[in-house]
Parts: sequence; structure tokens; C-alpha cells
Amino acid sequence: MKEVEPNVKNYEEFCKNFKWNIPEYYNFAFDEVDKKAEENDKVALITVSSDGEEATEHRFSDLRSLSNKFANVLKKYGVKKGDRVFIMLPRMPEWYVAVLGCIKLSAIFMPTPTLSTAKDIEYRINRAEASVAITSVEFAERVDEIREKCPSLKHCILVGGEKEGWISFEEEMKEASDKLTKKDVEPSKATDPLLIYFTSGTESYPKMVLHTHSYPLAHWVTAYVVQDLKPEDKIWVMADTGWAKTAWGKLFGQWIIGATVLQWNAKGKFKPEIALKIIEKYGVTVFCAPPTAYRMMIQVKDLKKYDFSRLRHCLSAGEPLNPEVIKVWKEATGVEIYDYYGQTETVALVGNLRCLPVKPGSMGKPTPGHYVALVDDDGNELPPNEEGHIAVKIKPERPPGLMKEYWKNPEENERAFRGEWYFTGDRAYKDEDGYLWFVGRADDVIKSSGYRIGPFEVESALQEHPAVVESAVIGVPDPIRGNVVKAFVVLADGYEPSEELTKELQEHVKRVTAPYKYPRIIEYVKELPKTLSGKIRRSELRKRELEKLKATKA
Repeated sequence: MKEVEPNVKNYEEFCKNFKWNIPEYYNFAFDEVDKKAEENDKVALITVSSDGEEATEHRFSDLRSLSNKFANVLKKYGVKKGDRVFIMLPRMPEWYVAVLGCIKLSAIFMPTPTLSTAKDIEYRINRAEASVAITSVEFAERVDEIREKCPSLKHCILVGGEKEGWISFEEEMKEASDKLTKKDVEPSKATDPLLIYFTSGTESYPKMVLHTHSYPLAHWVTAYVVQDLKPEDKIWVMADTGWAKTAWGKLFGQWIIGATVLQWNAKGKFKPEIALKIIEKYGVTVFCAPPTAYRMMIQVKDLKKYDFSRLRHCLSAGEPLNPEVIKVWKEATGVEIYDYYGQTETVALVGNLRCLPVKPGSMGKPTPGHYVALVDDDGNELPPNEEGHIAVKIKPERPPGLMKEYWKNPEENERAFRGEWYFTGDRAYKDEDGYLWFVGRADDVIKSSGYRIGPFEVESALQEHPAVVESAVIGVPDPIRGNVVKAFVVLADGYEPSEELTKELQEHVKRVTAPYKYPRIIEYVKELPKTLSGKIRRSELRKRELEKLKATKA
């Protein structure tokens, strides 16, 4: 593994001297991508085929030309600043072309996961009153299914084929001019709306997260400080184009720095062997994947046979990563996994940085430009080792990477923005050294016999056992204890459910955590319910348990 000096060498000094520098006017596509095309026209994007064997490259100049063309296509169909554009495309270059074209026009783009159902699509288009929908041939039927129920939808653009009632992306791009300058469009202020993400909906119907044009600039911290990215790096962040993780790791901060972004247009079920081959074949230097992907990759036999010599930095985000996975990955690759934390509503808020010692299982420390604290329900800061709400200070200066608001949702805004704080909805505690330790979503914390139990700690303990691929822990009603811990467990190959295994897992958790935290009930399942972005839906598991309880009482 190539040892490279970290970008940030002294954490305290860097944070102390850090200042946000946000101009009045800013447009990521013009000011970063087009500028790179002039100053350092290197390969910006590598798109790898589903089998991992072939790749297509795009330079910054290619993206400048193609995004100019697409912006002109949108202009032709009357799209203007502030209009909402629904985009549901797989990991293909056209996604970037569509997004950059929208940014140039200051049209508000809405990235959407490709797993979205017709009902999801209808909800998003109607909630945001989108006037344009862009998708590929494989997903067009889902849009057609709900098209008549979406009164705001004027135009549908199809990538990769032709269909009656749809505008052909390819035909329009052939005719469009590749000339476009800032003078041809309405200017975008840094405070103007840029994009809408829909929250993953682990607890409720997805909310609209509205970000402004300053959001890409704030992701410089994500890329430079947390991902430790340099212009010569080749970064691969495993994420669907509809997830906020793409903005975090495959677009904004990465191209501001000038690194090369890799994407894998995977089809069907995740194949860890192909993922490992891609790291090797394309010389990935910085890699980030969700915990589920790491859990599957460490199950691959002969993991050490792959060439990880160019890989220098690994990260994980989305959900906390279990210490056992970090340990096994490092043994095989020689590279530590650095966990970091943020939300759809933010940029990276907390992270394990290369300049700091890693405490396995910890979220790390707050990133520069963010005052992150643990507070009680009233916003009072708590001392070390006391569990509280993870909150971000928004006064006197509001961090530019924090969403503008939950659009059209005053009740949720009131819940999230209280006094001088933004409440993330997550809970943690901070140790004496200033490291944060994740406990769980505020709604996920289990109260049993007077104890507060965080599901993540129990899940991490279960993960250390070789029989467990992944698990989800919730509280279920109990007449004596109020709630008891129940674990849903997905077993590794070679293991079968049994009473003996259940007792073994229970004893294991008692040893690793504390006797009162062990799962009194264990249910073995083939898979866990997850959001479109891959997060475990504990709310769905709780709902199932309540329905079971009602049925037994009926």
C-alpha cells in the first residue's frame, strides 16, 4: 500500500483556522467542471460495465460539452430557473450530463433511486410539482403507469431508446448546440435552491430536503478532510445515483478537488467478487462502501488474493460500521476503514480522519466548520459520556452544507430547527477525548427495565460472531420490562437456525456488551427490510411486531 501524507496534519489547528468562504454567486457546473476543462482537462469520470470488464471515460471537456447540449435541450422545452426536474437513471454517464445541465440552468434536480416503484415516483413528482421526468428505457413503464396522475408533469425524456409520447434524449442531443455560457442563463446565487433529495424514510414518508447552490462548496470538507482526496486520486464510492451518497462521493467535492470519479453500472444482486476485481483492475486509490457491502466482501473466500497495492484509503458511511468488519478488512487489505457520519440534510459532520488515531466503532470527531454537540431535549450541552441528541450549531453562522429546509413541511422544520441548534434525530455520546459514539436514531433507542439500549451496540456484538452476516435489533413490548431486545439475524453460509445457536449468540452478546443488553428473542430471517438507500428499516420490523401482537390479542 502506498503511504501518502494526509491533507490535514493537525486537526485542532486546522479546525481553529477554518473559515467558510462562500461567494454571493456560484454555479458548480460552470465554476468547477467547465473551469477544469480549461485548466486541467483530465479524465473526470470512468463508468465500468456491469461485469467489470469494460470502461468508458469522460474528460472534463466532454462533460462541459454534453452538459451544455442538455441544458439547451431543457431550454428548448421551456425549463427555467427553479423548475423541478425528476431524474431516475442508473450509474451511467447520462446521469451526470442531466444533472450538470440542470445545474447550469439553475433548474432544481431531484435524484431518485432506481429501485423506486411507480408509487414512489408519483409521490415525488407530485410533492415537488416536477415539470420534467428523465429516465431510461428499463424504468419508463413505471413513469407511464402514473403519468396521468401527475398534473405538473409536462415532458418525459427517455435515455437509451424511443417510446411513443417520450422525448428521445439521443435525438435531441444530436441537434442541440454545445455552446452555453453564464450570459445565456439566469445567474445562480449561492443561496438559490439547487436540488431536492427525499429522505430515506426509515421512520415516515420521505421528506423533501432542499439544498442550495452552496451545498457543493461545503462538500469540499467531505472530500478534502474526510476522504483525504487529492487531484491524482481515483475514487470509487459505491452508491445509487438517487442517494445523497453520490453527492458526497461521486460529484461535488471530488471534482472541486479535481480527482477522477469511478462508477460501476452494476445490474441485479450485488456481486462482491466483481467489486473486488474492479478495485484491483482499475487501480482505485480511495474506496467507500456502505456497511452491507463490506459485510458481503469480507465473506469472499481468498480475499487476500486480490491486488490492493494502489488502495490507500477506505471509508464507510450511511450507517455505523461494526468494529469486527473493520478488523477483518484490514487483515486482508492492509487498509483501515474510516467511518464517518452525516445525513441527506448535511455534508460530512463527524469523521475518523487520517490525522487522528482511530477508535474502532467510533464516529470520530466533528469536521471543520461544524460545531457538533450532544444536547438534551432543551438544547443544553451535555458533559462527556452522557447520551444525548446529535445537534449542529446554526447560530451565529449557519453551515452552508446544511439544507435550507424541509420543503413544504413546517412541522418537520420546527422539530429539526430549535433555538441555535439543528437536531439530527440521531443519538450518541462523546468520550473524554471528544470522539462521538453512535447510539441510534432517537426513535430506535430501546427502553427496557429502566435501561436505555442502543440497537447499534447489540448489532455490533452480534456481528463479531462468525454465524452472523447482519442483524437488526428493536424493542418489543413486554408486560414486565416494558420492552425487551429482539434481534433479527441473517445467517452466514454453513449455519442453520437452532436453539443451540440462539443460546450461543445470546451468551456472546452478554460477554461482549452487558448482561442486560442481550437479545431475549432471536428470529432468523433471509433478509432485512431496507430503505431505497440501503438503511435498515427498524420501523418496519417494529410495525410487524405490533401487528403480530394485535393478532394474538384479537
